[in-house]
Amino acid sequence: MKWLDRLEEFLIATFMGLATLIIFVSVMHRYLVGVSSPLQDWLLTINLAWAQEATIYLFVWMAKFGAAYGVRTGIHVGVDVLINQLAPENRKKFVLFGLLAGALFTGAIAAMGAGFVWHNGANWAFHNAFGLDMTDLIEGPTTPDLEWPTWIIYCAIPLGSSLMCFRFLQVAWNFARTGELPHHDHGHVDGLEEETAAAKA
Repeated sequence: MKWLDRLEEFLIATFMGLATLIIFVSVMHRYLVGVSSPLQDWLLTINLAWAQEATIYLFVWMAKFGAAYGVRTGIHVGVDVLINQLAPENRKKFVLFGLLAGALFTGAIAAMGAGFVWHNGANWAFHNAFGLDMTDLIEGPTTPDLEWPTWIIYCAIPLGSSLMCFRFLQVAWNFARTGELPHHDHGHVDGLEEETAAAKA
């Protein structure tokens, strides 16, 4: 599943990068509009009212996919002081219960989110795209500034929660087979070992 890991990381980095870039451009635009310069009239014609809204949506998408990444890599905080005091067999049962409960919860959120997205305008969009009967279907609301269909924005809920559910099941499967949980070392920097090894060679 390396391709899914890479896609997950790519999406998180892209959402974060785009949000940062949009905010930077918006702040610079707001500052430069107030400065008397030959570009001031041209800058006043640029409408960046949508920037804050877009950034919020990008961070929501990043958070949903980032939560799944957290399950896969073991970044999420867990209170396991009592669990670790148990006998190995009992500990294994409690850990598996916790992972499967996480999968059940995120699976339920994904299913309810998918239903919400469908009835919030996705059904109208798909019927319209394929030329199907749209009787009694509503187009659904749009976002205030970007004027995008809200169902597109809300897709973060079923997509992110489905991925998180899959990650819980993946971790549970690996734990049941090996007894190992993903552990994130906060002192670890990706790529550093490769650079160190290359420097020594």
